[in-house]
Amino acid sequence: MNIFVTKLSYDTSSEALQEAFEAFGEVSSAKVVTDRDTGRSKGYGFVEMDNDDEAREAINSLNETELDGRTIIVKEARPREDRPSGGGGRRPNRDFNRW
Repeated sequence: MNIFVTKLSYDTSSEALQEAFEAFGEVSSAKVVTDRDTGRSKGYGFVEMDNDDEAREAINSLNETELDGRTIIVKEARPREDRPSGGGGRRPNRDFNRW
């Protein structure tokens, strides 16, 4: 199961994220997402656990708990296509089929 973790401290490392989840079972991967230009954490990350029961227990136990001084939010990650689209960006003018 892929798990989404947000409201992370900018100081939280991928290793620290993995350690927090290992208390509930085997972690396949843990990654804090960073800005590709600056290398700074974006304040969220993903954890992959193969055992869904362990993953659910980790979600239930770690959601709204403190990690590195911040109260984190933990939930099952949803595939991109399941998320509502956010606005932003330019859209073509439908009346004239141009930008």
